[in-house]
Amino acid sequence: MVSARGASRWLAGVLAVVLAGMSGYAVFGSWRQAVIVSELAQDSANTDAYQETAYLVTWEMALLQAALQEPDGEERQRLLGVHRQTQVAMENMATVDVEDPELTASIVNTHLALKPQLNAYLAELDRRDLEAAGARLEETIEPATSAIMAKVLAEQKHHLSDHAVKQADGEMESQRQLWGNGLAFLVSLLVLVLFTRSSRSHRRQVERMAATDTLTGLPNRTAFAARTGVALAEDASHRRRSGRPRPGRATVLVVNLDGFRDVNDQLGHRIGDVLLTHVGKRLQDSVREQDFVARLGGDEFAILLRDADPAIGETIATRLTDAFDEPFVIDDITVDLEVSVGAATAGPGEDVPTVLRHADTAMTIAKEQRLGFRRFAAKRTEDTNARLSLLGDLRRALDAGDEIFLHYQPKIAIGDGALAGVEALARWTHPTKGAISPGEFIPVLEATTLIHRFTHQVLTQALSQARAWLSMGHRVPVAVNISTRSLLDPGFPARVAALLRQTGVPGDQLGIEVTEYSIMSDPNTAIEALHRLRTLGVKISVDDYGTGYSSMTYLRLLPLDELKIDRSFVQDMSTDHGNRALVASTVELGHNLGLTVVAEGIEDAPTLAALSEIGCDLAQGYHLAKPMPADAVTERLLRPAVTAA
Repeated sequence: MVSARGASRWLAGVLAVVLAGMSGYAVFGSWRQAVIVSELAQDSANTDAYQETAYLVTWEMALLQAALQEPDGEERQRLLGVHRQTQVAMENMATVDVEDPELTASIVNTHLALKPQLNAYLAELDRRDLEAAGARLEETIEPATSAIMAKVLAEQKHHLSDHAVKQADGEMESQRQLWGNGLAFLVSLLVLVLFTRSSRSHRRQVERMAATDTLTGLPNRTAFAARTGVALAEDASHRRRSGRPRPGRATVLVVNLDGFRDVNDQLGHRIGDVLLTHVGKRLQDSVREQDFVARLGGDEFAILLRDADPAIGETIATRLTDAFDEPFVIDDITVDLEVSVGAATAGPGEDVPTVLRHADTAMTIAKEQRLGFRRFAAKRTEDTNARLSLLGDLRRALDAGDEIFLHYQPKIAIGDGALAGVEALARWTHPTKGAISPGEFIPVLEATTLIHRFTHQVLTQALSQARAWLSMGHRVPVAVNISTRSLLDPGFPARVAALLRQTGVPGDQLGIEVTEYSIMSDPNTAIEALHRLRTLGVKISVDDYGTGYSSMTYLRLLPLDELKIDRSFVQDMSTDHGNRALVASTVELGHNLGLTVVAEGIEDAPTLAALSEIGCDLAQGYHLAKPMPADAVTERLLRPAVTAA
């Protein structure tokens, strides 16, 4: 007969065995669920990436078709930007989906290969060759895009199917655990308690992983939208109760990395991924404890602020931009990055997508204009309406052909006062508004394809005047400022060549002035265009030198003839030793590169004398001559040269 003590020991042993078995079962279940959760998170990321790609491909196709219907419409202007977004989304898709790299690479490369066709399509639209554009769209672009979409949707369906299977496996695993622990309930209530705790822990883990960016460990877009939604709901509730805004209104910052795509292209996606993790940590370290940092996707992050004074957002943005002054070091590789930050404070009745869109709009402006930071302002809607009205007037003025005309500002040789050339400057007299400043209408033109018509009219007028002076026996080189959009247009050099032939003006009588920014926005395309112009004999000048971002390498590679020093350095050089030293070093640099150096903004005799002392070649400014009509320049040509002071 078994003693009570022996029975107790036997029962304790059985309980120990059961507890050990349940512990082992729980450990196995925990491991299995962790694997399933990880796979679910990966499949979710894959599905999201394919979904975003499918959306952007659809948008791109819609813009392509809309552009054919309205070649000058907004869809035409947004097409290249959406094409770039689609390419970025595809590259992100290829990074996320590690299961089938050959397929994703095929999708990425197929879309990338469409860029020449897209450029050709846009060129045909600009030439109003709608028949050729429609044929290219129907026969080449649409079939390729449809093939891309079919692959993307098929792969998305595949990942959704995998997601469903793995989700079912997870549910089945949970059921197994519940069944095992249900049986063990009769043996030990403790086992059930432990299981319950484990199950709750797993649920929290699933929820946490679903709201976490798998690469950086930061909250993801979903989590950011949820947190921002709570903040907006609190603001709305306070406003309903008190009738006034809540202290600590929600402000969203959208942060984009400038130059991140170059990192991926040149150093590879592995370095890019590691860099993103470092960026996430640096952003967190740069904000306050109460601020909420998330990764929206790609190289875009967002920060939610709750402050009584929305202007604090600018302070935080300054911290962020300052934080990126220090480079990143990854595998002994030093990477320099800058950020563009857009801010938007939620207004009454605005939802999460609206606030995010406003912040993203501000960020895009900051990026395009290299501002670093920009706050969204509702006044931009009014500005947009005024801009559209002005754009309509400009289109009519270009059609009329006689409202926009040129004045010419002389370039004077500092050594002997001789006229070395002129710079053509556009002027516009509106039939009802009168004279409109170039600072108002040029930026509007540069944002649209109308800049091509405008540039063609200016070049035609300038070359016709140069031809008239040649016929009078005067060789007066004429310089024309060229916008970034025109310089990067593949057909621009050919149009210049046609105008030179049409007017009978030698190439060396035309000068093209471009800014550092227009060159650096796409160096390879810009350098190719300038070389093509240089083969025509056209003189190339870098305008406003010193205010942009050009490097010595690009300066050396460019086919330049002239360097123009910006007026901001010249105006105070007779009294400011620092500016004088900068101008002197620029003159020396230009001469060492074999370039003619021009100083702009000469307002007084002491400045002109200082330029003469340091050996500057040419000068422009009101002290020498204001911009004037062609007849006034002709009269000046007939007078004896005026020596420099």
